[in-house]
Amino acid sequence: MRKVIGIGETILDIIFQGNQPSIAVPGGSVFNSMVTLSRLGVPVSFISELGNDRVGALVRDFMHANGMTTDYVNFFPDGKSPVSLAFLNETRDAEYIFYTEYPKERLDVKYPDINQDDILMFGSFYALDPLLHDHILELLEYARDRKAIIYYDPNFRKTHVHEAIRIRSAVMDNYEYASIIRGSDEDFLNLYSKTDMEKVYEDEVKFYCKQLITTHGSEGINLYTETIRSHFDVPALKPVSTVGAGDNFNAGIVYGLIKCDISYRDIPALTESQWGKIIRYGTEFAAEACKSYSNYISPEFAAEYVSGAK
Repeated sequence: MRKVIGIGETILDIIFQGNQPSIAVPGGSVFNSMVTLSRLGVPVSFISELGNDRVGALVRDFMHANGMTTDYVNFFPDGKSPVSLAFLNETRDAEYIFYTEYPKERLDVKYPDINQDDILMFGSFYALDPLLHDHILELLEYARDRKAIIYYDPNFRKTHVHEAIRIRSAVMDNYEYASIIRGSDEDFLNLYSKTDMEKVYEDEVKFYCKQLITTHGSEGINLYTETIRSHFDVPALKPVSTVGAGDNFNAGIVYGLIKCDISYRDIPALTESQWGKIIRYGTEFAAEACKSYSNYISPEFAAEYVSGAK
């Protein structure tokens, strides 16, 4: 069976309403996608690093409870597991503060086997960090050589805007390996100070990767390929939290690629109809994640989805 490999940070998210913490849940952009996919029965392998501390133990137990192996997670003895504070505003979007204390030696971990048509997911500042970028490129090279589908979400937050120019070459490195890029309009505004996604595709992305999905919150989704320009509406909803929305959208796209039996070689020739089916999974998973403070779809939703009740 095809599997999904992810690499990224693992964080304990403490979510605030006003000035009061409401809940603490394991998180991290790619991590959230991996949890959702695992709950749907997709074999996942997640590459990450955590401290050998109480937070690390909490996340390790959570991963095991959700059917995820920790074979590819480095539990480092020096430093502390990362924590983030997510402050929800009146529209349920989050502003983040991150606390990290990593050791000098990073990502000291073996990589899982990758086979043709497996899917590798990566993104966020973790994939741009100068201390990690060589490790990331090594994994991307391996995945491309094995003809895996590579899915990249820049997830470039406002906290890193001051570094946008400095890390631009690393972004382009990542684009070059990607089969599909998915970013929010906010990501590209932060990266390029541009609001026109057509120009982002033509000027910044197309030379490296031909498939770009842009998400615009309640305003919907745009798709750009060499032959397609398409817009997809999203259902109206009143979110409890949007913290995991984009990550679960990513999980939905990857799940759609697997369910629709889309191979590495199929990606460039996908039709608008095929893309529509794949994107529908993304919108449904994102909407479900917005219904709670959890960063992933619920086990109940996943069970109904797999059984066909959804």
